[in-house]
Amino acid sequence: MRPDSGAEGEEKWLAEGIAGLQHNAFFMHRALDSNNLRDALKYAAQMLSELRASRLSPHKYYELYMRAFDELRKLETFFKEETKRGCSVIDLYELVQHSGNILPRLYLLCTVGSIYIKSKEAPAKDILKDIVEMCRGVQHPVRGLFLRNYLCQISRDKLLDIGSDYEGDGGSVIEAVEFVLQNFTEMNKLWVRMHYQGPVWEKEKRVKERSELRDLVGKNLHVLSQIDGVDLDMYKENVLPRVLEQVVNCKDELAQHYLMDCIIQVFPDEYHLQTLESLLGACPQLQPTVDVMTVLSQLMDRLSNYAASSTEVLPEFLQVEAFAKLSIYIGKVIDSQPEMPIFGAIGLYVSLLTFTLHVHPDRLDYVDQVLGECVKKLSGKSKIEDSKAIKQIVALLSAPLEKYNDIDTALKLSNYSSVMEHLDNATKKIMAVVIIQSIMKNKTRISTADKVEALFELIKGLIKDMDVTLDELDEEDFKEEQNSVARLIHMLYNDDPGEMLEIICTVRKHILLGGPKRLAFTIPALIFSALKLLRRLQVQDRDMDGDDTRSTTKKIFQILNQTIEALSAVPSPELALRLYLQCAEAANDCDLEPVAYEFFTQAFILYEEEVADSKAQVTALHLIIGTLQRMNVFGVENRDTLTHKATGYSAKLLKKPDQCSAVYSCSHLFWVDDQDGIKDGERALLCLKRALKIANTAQQMANVTKGSSGPVTLFVEILNKYLYFFEKGNLQITCSAIDDLIELIMTEMQSDNNSTSVPSADPFFSSTLRYIQFQKQKGDSFGEKYEPIKLPRFTLEKCILFMF
Repeated sequence: MRPDSGAEGEEKWLAEGIAGLQHNAFFMHRALDSNNLRDALKYAAQMLSELRASRLSPHKYYELYMRAFDELRKLETFFKEETKRGCSVIDLYELVQHSGNILPRLYLLCTVGSIYIKSKEAPAKDILKDIVEMCRGVQHPVRGLFLRNYLCQISRDKLLDIGSDYEGDGGSVIEAVEFVLQNFTEMNKLWVRMHYQGPVWEKEKRVKERSELRDLVGKNLHVLSQIDGVDLDMYKENVLPRVLEQVVNCKDELAQHYLMDCIIQVFPDEYHLQTLESLLGACPQLQPTVDVMTVLSQLMDRLSNYAASSTEVLPEFLQVEAFAKLSIYIGKVIDSQPEMPIFGAIGLYVSLLTFTLHVHPDRLDYVDQVLGECVKKLSGKSKIEDSKAIKQIVALLSAPLEKYNDIDTALKLSNYSSVMEHLDNATKKIMAVVIIQSIMKNKTRISTADKVEALFELIKGLIKDMDVTLDELDEEDFKEEQNSVARLIHMLYNDDPGEMLEIICTVRKHILLGGPKRLAFTIPALIFSALKLLRRLQVQDRDMDGDDTRSTTKKIFQILNQTIEALSAVPSPELALRLYLQCAEAANDCDLEPVAYEFFTQAFILYEEEVADSKAQVTALHLIIGTLQRMNVFGVENRDTLTHKATGYSAKLLKKPDQCSAVYSCSHLFWVDDQDGIKDGERALLCLKRALKIANTAQQMANVTKGSSGPVTLFVEILNKYLYFFEKGNLQITCSAIDDLIELIMTEMQSDNNSTSVPSADPFFSSTLRYIQFQKQKGDSFGEKYEPIKLPRFTLEKCILFMF
């Protein structure tokens, strides 16, 4: 690389320019100190000649310009002093125009022109017009831009504004606006011209350089916005049309995007609102490559914030029909740019929807209209796969949820679900989770079957298999999704039982299509929702005797039975069995013996045919026994049948300890401690004796296999059952039977440990003995009842000592 090229060369050129500038500035200062005007002008012109550098980038040129600017401020101060000493400002204005080079001449002309305007020896409008016209002599883009920027800077405080010192004979606001607009127009032309200079391979470099210079052009618009005399009428009739004309006619992507952004940012919001049609009318005329989405989004964001600032401005939006105009012109922009990416078009509708929700939150028809326009744009297209477009659609669908905090409102939007149809299946699931989270967060109640139907259409990505197999899904994510659906079901509620039944039927229709893996999560929630309805109907039936209530109740039980049957496809027999038992209890509360019997029958069938694991069998059997014990709706025949089944299955469990615990639990089926409960002491005792027999067999088997009789826990558990029924008044349980059982336990423990001194080694047994001792010492009716029971010869204190 040559030493005079690239970054190294640019630094060298900058250093040379600064050195030349400082050298001439030194001699200029010497001339200023000696009040030698002609020498000062000569060296000033030579100093400013360094700004003719053409090989510097805008960034480096700016460094040189700022050094020259500082020197010009000192020169301006000298000129002021000269005029005070009697030097004619008119002669000075003429004198600087004799500089040999045009660029130094115009910098000096601008500097003296500032003094000339302050002197008021000529109308300010004429001086400004003269200078701005003469600046056309510099057509090099970078030099011209910085020259006109200098003109803009020195003239800001001398513009003919309302209340200005130069207003009146010096001109009016119109001349000031014309001056700034003319300077803006010429600067924009210079800025755009940079795009077409230089070789093609340096295009990116030129774009970067132009981006560095854009604020020089935009500064003119900022100056316009600061002129107090530019009221709404002048802005509408003169300023905006001229600026937009320049924007549209320049046909440059970078310039159009930046200048539209400047217009939106620098002028007041109320001006934008009153000139909305003109501003929007320029958008379809912009180059197809201009990011119109960002421009319009910024405009709508500003208008939204303006509307949110005060309720008093809302009538203005209605007066100018802001929504209608925005909607029309967004459509025109999209139609005028067929190459606009889909995410850009959707992004415009997102911004319009955000604007609508801020300005017209009560107009659901406007919200639905925006969604409808988006649907039209997406019509004929397959599933959206572009990640940016998907993100925009999710933002579009999330906006109503975030604004209203109520899915009920979103369900009223007819086009909401149509927009969701264009999402891919993965994003539909994400959106469904967002909807459910919104419902849960705001505790929204969905209260009609029609709304439930619409809601489940929106979240169908979670409740039915799409094009992705379940094997491809993350197990934890799948569980979380299905649990969220289950939670949602509990948010569906209506006070009217008939409408609630319709809701349950609608939910059932959808979740049964979800595939076997989902049913284990969703069916339990539906079952318990239906059981809640049954309890409400039960209360209602007590309050007023009606056939309609009974008919509804039976229909619900039919639905429950059919729904639980669907779990056979999972398969999940343990879950189905639990649900059948829950339904049986509900039928018991409703005094429907045939229904309760049917549910128990189904539970026993599942136990016989589906429950194969031994641990699952033990758990299931205890659930059956516990539920059956609480049932009071059965007649003698049906209860005997079910009880016989339960005791029979208890004795057929694989492990003897499991058999024993199940059989002694069956004793509660024959003695229910309720006022109207069954009390068959003989059959209860029979279960306990049978349990003792099984426990004894278990002890013998342990002795054969392990060389010891094993723990006596089963015997102690049976002893506690004896004591329970003894206290409840079962006359078949006698003190002698309890004595025999205690002696049996003592014998077993002694034989197992070859010692007579450790009967209390088993804490459970020791606690039981202490309980008996406590009851004996109470002295009331219980004490009299327990008195005949003989405790072992070991005292309670010794038992405690052995324990610790």
